[in-house]
Amino acid sequence: MALGMLIGTLVIVDLRLLGFGMRRQSVSQLAGYLGRWTIFGVAMMIATGIPLFMSEAEKLSKSSPFFYKMVFLTCAITLHFTLHRKATAPGAMPGSGLGKLAACLSLFCWLGVALAGRAIAFL
Repeated sequence: MALGMLIGTLVIVDLRLLGFGMRRQSVSQLAGYLGRWTIFGVAMMIATGIPLFMSEAEKLSKSSPFFYKMVFLTCAITLHFTLHRKATAPGAMPGSGLGKLAACLSLFCWLGVALAGRAIAFL
């Protein structure tokens, strides 16, 4: 549920960065409204993910999908707190190349987290 909430808030902001939907609000306003929910989603993912990992640490340490999930998660969180934050700042230029790059990379990384997480159960 936390991943669903997190990805939901990020998809809305990312699509706005790409120029789709919610045109009455600026990107910075939208990111400000949804920022608390995004942080809450990350916090809940970490709070529930650590005990889940600890329950199967030996199995997951040998899992390649788990490795890719951690790589994507590290990239996604780093991207969110650097480039994505800069692209959604109040003074950022709407429709800039930086915003589109941040949105595309963000969508790619979070989708990678979700897909690699699902693949853990099957491999």
